[in-house]
Amino acid sequence: MSALEITIDHAAITHNVGILREMAGDADVMAVVKADAYGHGLVGAAAAARAGGAAWLGVAQPGEALALRAAGDTGRIFTWLYGTEVPARALIAADVDLSVSSLAVLEVVVAAARDLTRPARIHVCVDTGLGREGVTLHDLPALVDAAAEAQAAGHVRMVGMWSHLAWADQPGHETIDLQAENFRAALVAVAERDIELEVRHLANSACTLTRPDLHFDLVRPGIALYGLPPIADPAGEDFGLRAAMAVRSRVVLVKDVSAGQGVSYGHEYVTPYATTLGLISAGYADGVFRAAGGRAEVEIRGRRYTIAGRVCMDQFVVDLGPATEVSEGDVATLIGPGGPSATDWADAIGTIDYEVVCRFGGLRPKEDA
Repeated sequence: MSALEITIDHAAITHNVGILREMAGDADVMAVVKADAYGHGLVGAAAAARAGGAAWLGVAQPGEALALRAAGDTGRIFTWLYGTEVPARALIAADVDLSVSSLAVLEVVVAAARDLTRPARIHVCVDTGLGREGVTLHDLPALVDAAAEAQAAGHVRMVGMWSHLAWADQPGHETIDLQAENFRAALVAVAERDIELEVRHLANSACTLTRPDLHFDLVRPGIALYGLPPIADPAGEDFGLRAAMAVRSRVVLVKDVSAGQGVSYGHEYVTPYATTLGLISAGYADGVFRAAGGRAEVEIRGRRYTIAGRVCMDQFVVDLGPATEVSEGDVATLIGPGGPSATDWADAIGTIDYEVVCRFGGLRPKEDA
């Protein structure tokens, strides 16, 4: 096992939820903690979000919702990613709100609710233009009619309608208003059937930060919870959000080498002069992107160093220069205060910071900061 260490500043998540609550205005906040809270640890991040005032928690997978219940969370939880294999009985028994995108899933949910003699709370998901989850506007009336019939029979309560935006991270993109128009049209289909919804929700992190007119009753920030705004803050202050994840390892070897020394597999980096190399205990098995070689940086003793040559399975090298003060055992900060950010890594390797924190965090053990 490498020396890679992931620490999570739960106070930062609590702080960020507070910022997002202020921006949400009259809308409640659903803290999206799917994918192990974007690599930040499901249970700990959820508790921190609740402490910040999140009225709801949102997860993609049903198992995540059940894990939150098993951990003692008693608030509203919403889950949405499944087909007819959905464990509806367990979710209804655990008092979890369910998303419904098709007649087939609705039938499974109704059957489970009938067996339990307990109504399921459902949110109809509408595809307003993302082309991903959700019922199309064409098929929406049939789904709403079936849900209304099930509600009249006491098997479900249609408490919500929701959708997801395709281009919210590009404020002003024409699809945002188009999807909002489609969402409002979908809400009319519910109102025409005299169904009163508890919550209507459309806004993700970017929309929460930029479009107060689209907050409706509930906003669903995800990446912003963890201090990584998906859009640039015009004020250059990251909207007051604080990054929650830090990734660190150790320098395990320091050695002097001559000019012309090839470094790591393939010798993609060759020392231009006599210098000192530092070996860091972390590699692609730990989430360090193999593509980071020659691109991403780490911080050691207040200076940043670019990864020299290829990232290996459990180690990589940095060129410390000919007159270094770095010693074996020094901390190497890959992401965190004083070092690069997840966004820096994303920019270096051509991806997004969502992937960076999910990749580093994954399901690895995390420590409190």
